[in-house]
This record gives sequence, structure tokens and C-alpha cells, in this order.
Amino acid sequence: MNRCPITYEDCGEDTYSKRGLGLLNRKLTDLNTFPYSAQEQRREALIRAEKISIQGVHPKLSVVLSVKKAVFEIVDRGGRYILKPQHYEYPDMPENEALTMHMASIAGLDVPLNGLVTSADKTFTYFIRRFDRASKNRKLALEDFAQLSGRNRDTKYRYSMEKVVEILEKYCTFPAVEKVKLFQRSIFNFLVGNEDMHLKNFSIIHRDGKFELAPVYDYLSTTIVFQGIGRKLEEIEEIALPLRGKKNNLTAKDWIDYFGRERLDLPEKVSNKSLQIFETSVPKWHKLIDISYLGDLSKELYHELLKQRCAKLFRSRA
Repeated sequence: MNRCPITYEDCGEDTYSKRGLGLLNRKLTDLNTFPYSAQEQRREALIRAEKISIQGVHPKLSVVLSVKKAVFEIVDRGGRYILKPQHYEYPDMPENEALTMHMASIAGLDVPLNGLVTSADKTFTYFIRRFDRASKNRKLALEDFAQLSGRNRDTKYRYSMEKVVEILEKYCTFPAVEKVKLFQRSIFNFLVGNEDMHLKNFSIIHRDGKFELAPVYDYLSTTIVFQGIGRKLEEIEEIALPLRGKKNNLTAKDWIDYFGRERLDLPEKVSNKSLQIFETSVPKWHKLIDISYLGDLSKELYHELLKQRCAKLFRSRA
């Protein structure tokens, strides 16, 4: 019995479920192996590094989906998807990101279509649909918080969560709505151990006549990635941008009372509702981890991390 690497549904003897393929394109009846090994993908990403507008520690390829050939194809311009192959140093990164993004979707966050595709060497490559493309020839206006704050790749960590709120207040059409989203995303990333939410991982997009937070991207548990290469949990920061002047030992009071109610000015009823959504999602997350494509060690680390973080935020342990 196979499990669809897009939807996590059982799909019998098939590689992908009908629903998973349909999410990519209603006419798609199969999806062929991406004809590059992980090493070849990393080489292609390096060659095209100056031609792609999205950079980061994880090599990326711009691709389109050929429905006729039922395969992703690399392009230099006009890509509708981003592909990320296995990293040469960090284990399970595509599987980790696909799982974490699926967990975010379960919690109701704005998540683009994403999943895993098999590669020529039988490893998984992560894919995500670009949300800044309205059509083949039209891009949506998108700026990350580094651009909006006058920072760059070298200074993207020199900021704070308090100042992130100020950017949101300055540029979003309806800041009160976006503050709820920011609170939910911040809590989620703390729970799953995504401690790399620097300024370039927050963006504002112009769509449907308003400026708002872009859909989530680059969400993965960096904490279990670092644990997987031998770093101790106490050596890993909990957050990329300091909150209340600290990056570690964050408490429920820091997140809920200070950040949620004082800095974001969220009514208690609103913040409590968000927290209830996460508490309800946690059992589903644990089940999802079990059926995910993570390796056994990464699964064990993810389960334990989630329990520890939930114990910090919620009265009941996960």
C-alpha cells in the first residue's frame, strides 16, 4: 500500500492519489519521475542561481508542469513551481518541509499547493506552487520584510519580532486581520521548531485589491534538522528574530500575554481561539508525523519536540 506524497492518502498500488494529481491539474492522470538525481538537481540549481529570484540555503529549481508529458520541466523564466532536492548535508529536508507545510494546512494557515515528487535516484524532491504568479505572464507584487525594512541577506537576522509588527502595521491594508495571522504563524513555528523565520521568510503580497501577508513558505522544523546532525536541543535557538530581547527560553507569557495581547493588541477571545485551533490540531499532527516520509529518527525527534513545545504553551501536554 502506497501513500500519496501530496495528500498522504492511501493510493493502493499507485504512486499518487487521484486527488493529489487533480490538485496539480484536473487533466493529470499520472506524474512521472523527475528525470534528475538529487546531485544533478543541485548542480542545475547552482548553474541557474543568478536566474531565479528565490534564494536560500536550500538549492532551488524553477519548473513548469507539462501535463502532456506528465512531468516537471526545468525553465529559466516563467516557472510556476519551485523544486527543492535533497540537501547534501542536512537529512530529510524535502520530507520535513512537506510534512510541516501539511501540518500548517491542518491548522488553517494559508498554504500553497505543495508535496513531494520522486526523482531519478528514487529520492524525494519537494515542490511548491508559486503564489506570486497570477498567470503565465503576470506576477503579483511581492516584497519580503527584509526589503521593506531596508535589510538584506546579510542583515536579515538583525531585527526583532516587535519590529515585524511595525512593518505589518505600516504596509498592510487591514493590519488587525494580519495581526491574527502573524500571531498564529508565530505560534505554529514555535511549536514545530522552525527557528529560521528571518525577515526574508515574511512577505507582503498585493492581491484581490489589498496588501496582506503572503501565504506561508519555507516552513520546516529546522530544530530536528540540526538535531539530526548531532546538535543538542539546548544549543539550538527557538526563534530567529528575538522576542522581548531573547531567542531562547520563551514562555507562554512571552508569546500569549506579551506578543499576542500587548504587542499585537489581540483581544483575549481572539488569541484563545487561535490557541484552541492548535490544541485541536496537535493529535492530528502526531498521526501525520507517523505516516510521513521522514526517517525514523526524524519522526522520533519531531514527536518529542512537539510534546515539549506544547507543554510550554498549553495547560495539557500533547
